[in-house]
Amino acid sequence: MASESNAAPAGHMTLWEHLAELRTRLFKIALAVAVGAILGWFLYPYVLAILKHPFNEVQPGQPFIATEPLQAFGLRLKMSAYIGIAVAMPIIVWQVWRFVTPGLYPHEKKYAIPFTVSAVVLFIGGAAVAYYVLNPTLEFLTTIGGSQIEPFYTADSYVTLIVWMMLAFGVGFEFPVLLVALQMIGVITPKKLIHWWRQAIVVIAVIAAVITPSGDPISMIALAVPMLVLYVVSIVVGAAILGFRKRSKRKADKRADTTSEDDVVVND
Repeated sequence: MASESNAAPAGHMTLWEHLAELRTRLFKIALAVAVGAILGWFLYPYVLAILKHPFNEVQPGQPFIATEPLQAFGLRLKMSAYIGIAVAMPIIVWQVWRFVTPGLYPHEKKYAIPFTVSAVVLFIGGAAVAYYVLNPTLEFLTTIGGSQIEPFYTADSYVTLIVWMMLAFGVGFEFPVLLVALQMIGVITPKKLIHWWRQAIVVIAVIAAVITPSGDPISMIALAVPMLVLYVVSIVVGAAILGFRKRSKRKADKRADTTSEDDVVVND
């Protein structure tokens, strides 16, 4: 009897089952990243050439330098890990989705996939913007010190800059996903977001200044402007979803009223 009382209700998992599930998901994620990193080891020269393209436009014919014997080897390991994470991203998202799904209500599960896909697409879009804005950013950074300074960059410092730039822009582009989610759970409303547009401009400007690793005005503007556009988009999307919910609820209430009236007529 004691074992029956301690058993988890149907459709629920115990704490140990959750931990076992988490361990399984983490193992699959680690395995996917490891396989992707092995692939990244061989893709390294091609990916480095793509990442180096903006630098070549600013400093044509200028090679990267290595200031330590192990720097090139360390860079290849680091980039292999980055590539592994990028290659494994669909599996990572899927494993996170599979872990979270049991804890969601049925009406929440239908929104999970659109939110996940939107988050991935927006992150990739932010990373792409960071890559294309790197050219004017490098021009600004190389000329701001004056003509007396000749820039010689290590590959490690350059790759670190561009990876952090992509990460910052990718995270910044997740802003509307958070706002739409807050609207759906009732924390904020589209009317409040419209009313707060002045505060939103200040907050977005501060966020862009803080998370942009280069700290230059070009990158901050390139991040802040899309975030402002996405702020407006999140209001439109949130209003559309909430409006659809209200219409669906009214239809359900009408059907319930019609059913109850039919029952009364039959009983009479």
